[in-house]
Amino acid sequence: MYSPFNQLRKPVDQQNGLENVSQFPAHLVPGRTIAAAAVNEDSCEFGSPKYFALCGLGGIVSCGLTHTMVTPLDLVKCRLQVNPAKYKNLFNGFKVTMADEGVRGLAKGWAPTAIGYSIQGLGKFGLYEYFKILYADLLGEENAYYWRTTLYLAASASAELFADIGLVPLESIKVKIQTTPGFANTMREAVPKMLKQEGVSAFFKSLVPLWLRQIPYTMMKFACFERTVEIIYANVVPKPRADCTKGEQLLVTFAAGYIAGVFCAVVSHPADTLVSKLNQEKGASSVDVLKKIGFGGLWKGLGPRIIMIGTLTALQWFIYDSVKVALSIPRPLPPAPPKAKSE
Repeated sequence: MYSPFNQLRKPVDQQNGLENVSQFPAHLVPGRTIAAAAVNEDSCEFGSPKYFALCGLGGIVSCGLTHTMVTPLDLVKCRLQVNPAKYKNLFNGFKVTMADEGVRGLAKGWAPTAIGYSIQGLGKFGLYEYFKILYADLLGEENAYYWRTTLYLAASASAELFADIGLVPLESIKVKIQTTPGFANTMREAVPKMLKQEGVSAFFKSLVPLWLRQIPYTMMKFACFERTVEIIYANVVPKPRADCTKGEQLLVTFAAGYIAGVFCAVVSHPADTLVSKLNQEKGASSVDVLKKIGFGGLWKGLGPRIIMIGTLTALQWFIYDSVKVALSIPRPLPPAPPKAKSE
C-alpha cells in the first residue's frame, strides 16, 4: 500500500538497477524527473529496521545533547517552581544559585539529564517514525493525508508513552539533586539515598505527572512542527523543498521547531511544575501538591521554560534533521494530496 508517508519505500525490484528507475511512481515529485542517483543516495530504505535505528540515534544526539546544554537554565527553572520565595525570577535565580554554590552549582544534575534524555530521545524519535508509518498504513493513502494531523498526534503520543518509562527514573534523580538543598551533589550520591529513604518508588512515583507533561508536549512538538513545515514551504519559501539547498531546508526546520517549542512550553508547564514539586517533597501526592501551591503556583517559571523549551525544541529538530542529512537517512517531502485527488 502506498501512502504519502511512504514516499521513499521502494519495492525490491526497484532497488537493483538503472533499468528500473522509470518504475517509481511519477507523482513522488510532481513535475520533476527522478534521476538514477536518487536510487542510491540513501543509506537505508525508508521504513526499514535500519531506518528506525538511525532515527533513534538522531533522537539520542538531539535530545541528550540539547537538554544537557541547558542544565543551568533547567536547574533555575525547577527552583523557581519549588521555592518561589527564595528564587524570585530567572535572573535572581541565577544570582542566588551562584552566590550559594558557585558557578559549578549551575551544573547540578547534568549526568542524569544527559542519560535520561538520551534514552527518551531514542524512544521519542525512533518510535515516532515507526508509529507514523504504522498508522499511515492502517489508515490508507487517502485517509493518512486528510487525517495527517490526527496521525501525527497519535504517533507522537504512542512514542512518548514508552519513552517516558525510560526517562522517569533519571528525571526523578535530576530533580531531587537540583531542588533539595544538601541532599546530593551527584547522581552517584543521590541514587542510594533515594533507595534508602523511599525505595524503588522514588524513581517512578512521578511517572503519571511526567506523562501528563511530556505526552501533550510531544504531541504539540511533532504535530505543530510537521504542519508548520508544510505552511512555511507553501507560503513563505518561494520554491519547493526539493529545490532548496540542505542549508535552506535546515533553516526551515529550525524556524518550525522554535514555533512548535513555544506552544509546547505553554501546554506542558503545569504538569512540569507538578513533577518538580513531587520529586522535591518526600511522600507527597499530586493532590497534596495541588492543594499546597494552588492553580497559580502551577504557572511559576513559565517565562524561563518558554525560553528553554523554544530554544531546545528548535535545536532538537535542527540537530535531528542534520543527523538525517549527515547519515543520508531518507527525508520524505511534505505530504501531498493523493494523485487521484490532486488532478
